[in-house]
Amino acid sequence: MKKILSASLLAAGLALAGSAQAATTLLNVSYDVMRDFYKDYNAAFQKHWAAEHPDDKLTLQMSFGGSSKQARSVIDGLPADVITMNMATDINALVDNGKLVPDNWVTRLPNNSAPFTSATVFIVRKGNPKALKDWPDLLKDGVQVIVPNPKTSGNGRYTYLAATAYAKEKFAGDEAKVTEFVDKIFDNVPVFDTGGRAATTTFVERELGDVIITFEAETKAIEKQYGTDKFQQVVPSVSLLAEFPVAVVDKVANEKGSQELAKKYLDFLYSPEGQKIAADFGHRVHDEKVAAEYKAQFPDIRLVTVEDVFGGWGKVSEEHFAEGGILDGIYGSR
Repeated sequence: MKKILSASLLAAGLALAGSAQAATTLLNVSYDVMRDFYKDYNAAFQKHWAAEHPDDKLTLQMSFGGSSKQARSVIDGLPADVITMNMATDINALVDNGKLVPDNWVTRLPNNSAPFTSATVFIVRKGNPKALKDWPDLLKDGVQVIVPNPKTSGNGRYTYLAATAYAKEKFAGDEAKVTEFVDKIFDNVPVFDTGGRAATTTFVERELGDVIITFEAETKAIEKQYGTDKFQQVVPSVSLLAEFPVAVVDKVANEKGSQELAKKYLDFLYSPEGQKIAADFGHRVHDEKVAAEYKAQFPDIRLVTVEDVFGGWGKVSEEHFAEGGILDGIYGSR
């Protein structure tokens, strides 16, 4: 109750501040591994905004954390003008809890409101000493797998879904064998961090684990920060397309008068400049010219989709992520 009250007070305070500043303050609530991307993107957007509004100083605020945990914070009152998540279920939660965004949010921007995508891959230590090449290798005795908590992290949920997708194909839909397969991977996880960036820190800086399962784009982030001599990427035989959706939080933006700013902020993600920044950070983009320019940095990956394997995000939410769902049964009290 205290937490909700604090969030409500923060919401009220920032709403008043937003009105006083003529909607030139924008809060983007995003997920853990996007810190570096939005540092560069926000700088570019501020220049773009200043060129169109030279007398209007813009302040961009950011909040980062595990994707699902961040969505919960917005539901509890964190006054996000926009939300930039890594999973549609987290934005759908804002529809289901208070209609913070409208039912049709996914169609308001191109490509299911996802300006770029990624894939689930393995990052191993240089030379791949444990010879980890595909999903079954993660079940081996003595292999430590680093995965963020699928209860709080969209990154972790994508890993769970990608492993499940592989197992569904391998075991021809035998649900008992699929569950056992994913459960054994989780048995090899020594610690479940709350978000993707915390998991990267565990793997890279704490040197815990033989492999981290994460977004392909995180490989690029690790290379930029730590170099290319300690880690390498491994592409499994099956990976899951990760779409990173964005939305204006209408209920907040309408109250603060920031609708126009919020929309332009998200539209800029689709611009050639925004797409180039995304590609620089290892995301697969939709702009054909930018995609062609960066084609060499993206290996061929056999990608399956949530729609093809699971029947869509609605079914995933109901069957896997709802309280008492399949994920709860596998994750248990870990």
